[in-house]
Amino acid sequence: MRADRRLDDGIDLGHHGDRELGDGLADFAVNVRPGTPPAWLAEHIAAAMANLAAYPDPGRARRAVARRHGRRTEEVLLTAGAAEAFVLLARAVRPRRAVVVHPQFTEPEAALRAAGHRVERLLLEGDFTFDPARVPADADLVVIGNPTNPTSVLHPAAALTALARPGRTVVVDEAFMDCVPGEPESLAGAAVPGVVVLRSLTKTWGLAGLRAGYVLAEPPLIDALARAQPLWAVSTPALAAIEACCRPHALAEAEEWARRLAVERDRLAGELARRGLTPVPGARASFLCVHTPGAMELRERLRRRGFAVRRGDTFPGLGPDWLRIAVRDRAADDALLKALDDLLS
Repeated sequence: MRADRRLDDGIDLGHHGDRELGDGLADFAVNVRPGTPPAWLAEHIAAAMANLAAYPDPGRARRAVARRHGRRTEEVLLTAGAAEAFVLLARAVRPRRAVVVHPQFTEPEAALRAAGHRVERLLLEGDFTFDPARVPADADLVVIGNPTNPTSVLHPAAALTALARPGRTVVVDEAFMDCVPGEPESLAGAAVPGVVVLRSLTKTWGLAGLRAGYVLAEPPLIDALARAQPLWAVSTPALAAIEACCRPHALAEAEEWARRLAVERDRLAGELARRGLTPVPGARASFLCVHTPGAMELRERLRRRGFAVRRGDTFPGLGPDWLRIAVRDRAADDALLKALDDLLS
């Protein structure tokens, strides 16, 4: 059980979508692609189980990630999901002034606080676009998601690279970047000095239980993170999955899914808006962040109808009138819309 991460302001940084689930509830709370892992990937992971007697060797998977993003191998660290990467950064980086851009995934702030760092919040409002000029000039650690969980906003790469300066570490969480066809705003292949990119295989490939991700950064920081990481932190099956998901056929599959996702997401956003649930404009990830008065009551009524959606009040910068709703296939989304029609009529 995780230690209590509830802050003095009442926000529970340890609340995640999986805590919304229950027996028989249709899952619109967790942002993992439905129907995953695909059969070919599950079979590949199962085959890796034959090598469990040997200690994990990350070499091949690390080289595969480097090839995918056009980086040097020494710029890659494999991790047990992006969550481990946040903990390693909190251990290895000693910021004087850490700024976390919210609303966003709460684990970066939780990890920094657990490591004893003071954290300042930069709260985005309105359409949740990001202006780098709002970041204090003396901030030496800045954390931002792109596209951001829970708002689904994709920030321009230029706005993020504008943050880079000597003595500053900029951490960009790209856990949902492969939801964006072509990944036009990704910094994974950019190698910008001081910029750290985190990626995860959890969402697109349905590997939340396997824990697989990686960090892309300059070699000195990669070395520091590796020293903070336990030995053999990434299991042999997870290494096999990382390598497989970097292959051309896997990247093509992810790209095709991202294109289908975009069509269904835009349709669902329009349908929700017609029912008085206002999505944040320009959503680009696999979920919608919606505003509606009485969202917490609506969430409970949906639960009674068999649907789990993510509450928004545990994200700094949102509140009780916000929900996060995962995008599923058309049939599942229509079932949710039908339940909303019944509840709102």
